[in-house]
Amino acid sequence: MKGSPVTVAVYLPSEEKSQDWCNMLGELLPGWKVEPMHAVSDPSAIEYGVVWRPKTGDLAQFPKLKAIVSIGAGIDHVLADAALPQDVPIIRTVGTDLTQRMREYVALHVLRHHRNMPDILASQAKSEWNQIVVPPATRRKVGVMGLGNLGKVAAQTLAGLGFDTHGWARSPREVGGVTCHAGTEGFDAFLEGTEILVNLLPLTGETRGILNASLFNKLARGACVINAARGPHLVDQDLVDALASGQVAQATLDVFHVEPLPSDHPFWSHPQITVTPHIASMIDAPTGGQIIAANLRQFEAEGSVPDLADARRGY
Repeated sequence: MKGSPVTVAVYLPSEEKSQDWCNMLGELLPGWKVEPMHAVSDPSAIEYGVVWRPKTGDLAQFPKLKAIVSIGAGIDHVLADAALPQDVPIIRTVGTDLTQRMREYVALHVLRHHRNMPDILASQAKSEWNQIVVPPATRRKVGVMGLGNLGKVAAQTLAGLGFDTHGWARSPREVGGVTCHAGTEGFDAFLEGTEILVNLLPLTGETRGILNASLFNKLARGACVINAARGPHLVDQDLVDALASGQVAQATLDVFHVEPLPSDHPFWSHPQITVTPHIASMIDAPTGGQIIAANLRQFEAEGSVPDLADARRGY
């Protein structure tokens, strides 16, 4: 009826977190009705879904859904819903804070691998004075797979540190200070001689399992791999085998097929793997809430926002 509040349903895997986000968004969207998805009183009234890893069928219960908001830059967790309503726009949550967090994470771990910190720490544990000498960054080829919002800034940051930085994307890109490669025809040249590989690709049917034995064998021997995109990009056993053979020397993994990573997973104790708990560009609630509220207001007023995703491409 005319004058009814705009209605929003919120889902996170934790009911407590769902309620916290509802409280926050309710304050940022005065006059709107914001409910946790598990407690929605009238599904036929819901116009927006704000979600992180929704269960299959959660969103299909809302016949008047205008848009779905992903609490994060990726939308693969939304597309994983086999019952996802078709033709409902999906809005990504991106912003300068998330980009800054990712550039910090990538710079940190590229520098860790470049300066061989895992071996230095291992030497410290044995009280060994091990003066490991590495080449300067200008003689270290680093490759960034994925040159979207996060990948572009990460690559520029690495170039600014002096690394011989290369980037790869599905379609041609231009990034200052970065040698860019594109498409299947440019993939092998991008990988050849790469000593530190950073994966920031979106997860699609084409990129699932891209971090595999074939790719590892095209890197420089003893390369390091950083995956800060999505767990299913990686074929786990192929990485373990590459580490055992010496083709890959070290890996830093922030994302996994199952999260949280099970406590008995071998990655936790593998001496050549650094595990971080999906924190590379983890959105904090206050920042995310401001971005989401602004996007919802704009979409409600104009029917679109700049951060609309393309479900057909997967990002």
